Amino acid sequence: MPLLSRAYPLARAALFSMDAERAHELTLAALKKTHACRVARPLIQASRPPSGTACTLMGLSLPNAVGLAAGLDKNGAYIDALGALGFGFIEVGTVTPRPQPGNPKPRLFRLPAARSLINRMGFNNHGLDAFLDNVQASRWRREGGVLGLNIGKNADTPIERAIDDYLLCLDGVYPHADYVTLNISSPNTSQLRSLQGHDALDALLAAIQARRQLLADRHGRKPPLVVKIAPDLQAEEIDAVAELVPAHGIDGIIATNTTLSRTAVQGLAHASEPGGLSGPPVHELSLDVIRRLRTRLGSETAIIGVGGIEQATQAIEKIQAGANAVQLYTGLIYRGPVLVAECVQALAALSATTA
Repeated sequence: MPLLSRAYPLARAALFSMDAERAHELTLAALKKTHACRVARPLIQASRPPSGTACTLMGLSLPNAVGLAAGLDKNGAYIDALGALGFGFIEVGTVTPRPQPGNPKPRLFRLPAARSLINRMGFNNHGLDAFLDNVQASRWRREGGVLGLNIGKNADTPIERAIDDYLLCLDGVYPHADYVTLNISSPNTSQLRSLQGHDALDALLAAIQARRQLLADRHGRKPPLVVKIAPDLQAEEIDAVAELVPAHGIDGIIATNTTLSRTAVQGLAHASEPGGLSGPPVHELSLDVIRRLRTRLGSETAIIGVGGIEQATQAIEKIQAGANAVQLYTGLIYRGPVLVAECVQALAALSATTA
């Protein structure tokens, strides 16, 4: 086990004593500096995973089925350092066509009693050009890593013109992505979640698929496309997603983003802050969405389960509910890199028992 995994519980106490967003920035900067130093790199480098962890997702060969969710590295500036922690795949973004500052600070809040976070970041990022510079500068893909690029719309783009932003981003990221995620489920960009409605989603996916065909001809490759949805959808809305995603040739669904529900955290400090809640309260919501999707999709369309994984048992539950792979975010903040290794080992054991 690398030193970082053993030391993180001590470091977390110091990090949790400061502003959450500042702690996030300092942690990533320190991780990047450590990774850049050949002498220090073993301090964070994950051990080689046990045999039996390799898998296939949407035709992509992964060393393991545990990924990093988008949002932690919005600008793709820390890909190589995060990849050293043992993930089977990395997803970065959300990126928008133009730079934007996001919502006013403070906009990230810890709820330690629930091991959760509330964020209303608002797609703060440096824009598509800077994002692509970072992606191309990283070594992760060149050394065989699988990289997902997550795209969205600018806050000041009218919702009626949202498709234009997604197409601009798709054009940019297409040559550099192993898969592309359409984020239509953040609660922190006004009206964004309306794109999950049947007619809006139908129009978006039709436009994306048409552009994808042109890009595939131009670049001679066809990376998978996935859609990231909310845990707060009603049953009929989930069914609409399950209908439209395969109808438009989209390869997968990420289930789910953060929730607007506060049922599980009522009475806690910061619980009333606007934004998306992540962490354990999302786990059961995510499982419900995954189960319903899998029932209606059959086995062909991939599902990536995310939301509330803080123990290996929850990663297993995501897979048993119908997910093909999982992603981590908030659990990583509370548990540190040891969570990655625990989930990888648990899913390898699960695969061995079901083979």
